[in-house]
Amino acid sequence: MKCNYCEWCCDLTEDQVGICKMYQEINGEIKEKYPNKYTTYMAAHIESIPFFHVYPGSRTLLIGSSGCNFNCHYCSNAHVAKGSPEELFMFEISPSKIIQIAQKTGCHNIVFGVNEVTMSLPTMVEVARLAKAENIPLGCLTNAYMTEDSCHIFADIFQFINISLKSLSSDFYNKYVGIKNVQPILRNIERLATDCHIEITTPIVQSINDHEIPDICKFIHSINSQIPWHVFRLLPEYKMADIDYPNINDLSRLLFDAQGYLPYIYFGNFMGSEWVNTLCPKCRNVVIERISTGGCGGKTTNNFLNNNQCPTCNTKIPLYGEHTLWDSKDK
Repeated sequence: MKCNYCEWCCDLTEDQVGICKMYQEINGEIKEKYPNKYTTYMAAHIESIPFFHVYPGSRTLLIGSSGCNFNCHYCSNAHVAKGSPEELFMFEISPSKIIQIAQKTGCHNIVFGVNEVTMSLPTMVEVARLAKAENIPLGCLTNAYMTEDSCHIFADIFQFINISLKSLSSDFYNKYVGIKNVQPILRNIERLATDCHIEITTPIVQSINDHEIPDICKFIHSINSQIPWHVFRLLPEYKMADIDYPNINDLSRLLFDAQGYLPYIYFGNFMGSEWVNTLCPKCRNVVIERISTGGCGGKTTNNFLNNNQCPTCNTKIPLYGEHTLWDSKDK
């Protein structure tokens, strides 16, 4: 019997092991092997995930499990993505308990990150059901290498999604990620953009995919020019730990040219970056000010919007949900 959660469609008949090792066949059904198991849960700034156009300034309950359907040679989180689940899982938390933790810690929303969410999709369906009943928005990070059936589930349970688009080239994905074809990912990006708020993240590996920045920018523009695009200089680990770090100035020049297609480009995983601010696309004034924390996101320090509009020229800034800043006691 074949698994239908991701595009690998692994045959799990007679205890065969799939690529991700997170599903199994039981009595003619594909089941999670580790439901309600987590390696991570913590309160975080939503900008650190990163989501820059979703409830800016809000507190997020970040959760994650184990496993991945990719084998990225440069993965900076390989110990969670490719490690043995039995050795990694630290917490067993029921969906109702996840909701209680979010409420107790003052989290406005919940985001599944750390590893690929498709590895725990049935658990997330149940979390989503309870989160909806409590009016808690649910988001996730994903590589989008899912089947069309799973994509439909994503669109139904997640309100906001950050999709990792590593390249437009199937050759890149084949060589550095381990899948044959990028087309399912591009298909799912277009599908999810119609029903969810999406942001896209592209990790840049020096001299390997930096030349694709203009084309990726144009692809995103062809779907919706208002989609926020997070670009970060990958500091490779795992099988590519000896690769040079991308040059900040070189990437900045490429991204500056790309702003003609996409007004909301962010480049922030280095200290002192000014690319983490949201600028009004019309008057170019800062409408949301952030500081770069050195990771792939940032932290909101000032939000100058008035009803999601630029206070200078009244241009509407595309945000999912009203903006909010933490009270001082929460910072």
